[in-house]
Amino acid sequence: MTTFSRRTFAFAGLSSLALTAACGNGIASRGSDVIDARVDATLNHLYSNYPNTRGLADKAAGMLVMPLVTEAGFGVGGAYGRGALQVEDVTVDYYSTAKANIGLQIGAQQYAHVLFFMTENALLDFRRSSGWAAGADIEYAVLDEGGSVAAETTTALAPVIAVVFAQAGLRVGATLEGTKYSRIIP
Repeated sequence: MTTFSRRTFAFAGLSSLALTAACGNGIASRGSDVIDARVDATLNHLYSNYPNTRGLADKAAGMLVMPLVTEAGFGVGGAYGRGALQVEDVTVDYYSTAKANIGLQIGAQQYAHVLFFMTENALLDFRRSSGWAAGADIEYAVLDEGGSVAAETTTALAPVIAVVFAQAGLRVGATLEGTKYSRIIP
């Protein structure tokens, strides 16, 4: 049986974080101007490729837009990205997202995602938390090849709906469970 020391685990985690930093995810960027430009480009891409997401945006109390999240792993993995929280199409805060995991995995990917806060309470809970972790309470809207959003009745009634898109890389799929969001000052 192989055991990992804390030092080995920390080194592997930092190595994965360094790998994600090397993939151009906005670490050490010029701050809010870069994040704002990426958020605008991401929303334009989302609305033009998946027009039904505009309806979600119109109904949402707020949206957390993460334009570029880089995820990498080799046994131990991590993900990092930065984005903005918008309420009524105005950026009100900036956030980072981070995720660490261990298990059978290898590869790297980049993707964008938007969390649609469908109720005022869900938005307030998110904004009041010192670090909000995505869990089983998020419903996923599936983007199909025809450019529409497939959402069931249960998804439409969910307080938070996640749309993950623009995936590129050597890993298949993306999940937001275990992802932590923290307010930042860019």
